[in-house]
Amino acid sequence: MRDFELVKLSEDEFDKFSACHPQGNFQQTSAMGTLRKEEGKTVDYLGVKEHGELKAAGLLQIIHAGGSTFALIHDGPMCDFDDKELLAFFVGKLKEYAKQGGAAQLDITPEAVYQLHTQKGELEGSADDEMVANLLALGFDHVGGFSTGYTSVPRWRWVKDLTGIKDEAALTASYAKYRRRNVRIARESGVHTRRLERDELSLFHQLCELSCEKQGFENRPLSFFEEMYDAFGDNIEYRVAEIHFDEYLKTWQDKLDKLNADKARIQKDLERSRTDKRTNQLNLQLASVDKNMPPVVKRVQEAHDLLDQYGAVVPLDGSMFLYHPREVVCTTSGADERFDKFYAPALMHHEMMVKCIERGIPRYNLYGINGLFTPENNPGFGVLEFKQRFNGFVEEMPGEFVLPVKPLVYAAKQLAHKLLHR
Repeated sequence: MRDFELVKLSEDEFDKFSACHPQGNFQQTSAMGTLRKEEGKTVDYLGVKEHGELKAAGLLQIIHAGGSTFALIHDGPMCDFDDKELLAFFVGKLKEYAKQGGAAQLDITPEAVYQLHTQKGELEGSADDEMVANLLALGFDHVGGFSTGYTSVPRWRWVKDLTGIKDEAALTASYAKYRRRNVRIARESGVHTRRLERDELSLFHQLCELSCEKQGFENRPLSFFEEMYDAFGDNIEYRVAEIHFDEYLKTWQDKLDKLNADKARIQKDLERSRTDKRTNQLNLQLASVDKNMPPVVKRVQEAHDLLDQYGAVVPLDGSMFLYHPREVVCTTSGADERFDKFYAPALMHHEMMVKCIERGIPRYNLYGINGLFTPENNPGFGVLEFKQRFNGFVEEMPGEFVLPVKPLVYAAKQLAHKLLHR
């Protein structure tokens, strides 16, 4: 018989455990606990010790909403779900806590990977069916099952493994050719990224609003992003990618100036040419310059027009990044799709991966995809394709599990949802 003990953890103890645990994530941090408290939720940092060693932990929230009360652990608890005895003890204690808090149910979304896939959807290794079986044996309902599509806590995630990548050159080499080209074009077009200060978050919010309108989602209020900024401090970055149209104009004007200089030089050389062979060579060079010049002239005129219409600096893309010792996660982004051809998002994520390498963070988590890997009847294929060009892999998470704490209340609630077709 193993000897387990339930303990309440300090914020520091909890964060240290999360930092080292293979399932540690931003949702399981005291920063998120602080935010939840400010939202009026009851928060406890609970852990399980065995012979004095901390084996599992979770940020448990008690939420009162719409006349009902429920307990919730986002992306957790951090626990070996294949260890039946440990899991049974911890779930039993969590259930007791939830019941004491008046909750009718305990809702968890484990951060343990159920099945690994290549980024094209091919299976890698075996599924952790034991984890699911253990949760079901403890009385959990597997809500939604092994679904595809987007969920509030993403069940399908695209991840880039940065282990062994030592510098920017090696990172760039790991991408698909198309993505390497995108990053280069963005830089040559005068796209730069920078960190936003708190009083600039409305700019990020506006970019998110553009994407939400196009995709039919409801944007979060600006206050949410401000609260996240306050709670996470140095462990959150709101970044914006901006194009400097004055630089864009200079790039193409420089190319045009070079072509004009080349043309003038070739024409002078033609005047001095004394052999048919040399004359033919110079005529070929001149024809090449004349062929290359019209598209460059067109770009220069376009750059002038963009500069006149939009001004020198225009925000193109904004993203929210959360730092955790195990990974950096991009949970929210927005972009002005009128300027897609400048590839601002490609540069944004490339530069954040460089930051991960510099800080020794081994994973870059681009978060949710819908779990569908072919373009047929798949409105999310473009999102997947964008991420695939960075060359990563896919984690299929087990999804949502709900444990009735007050079975009669829970059953009545489920019946009400069914009758109301929710």
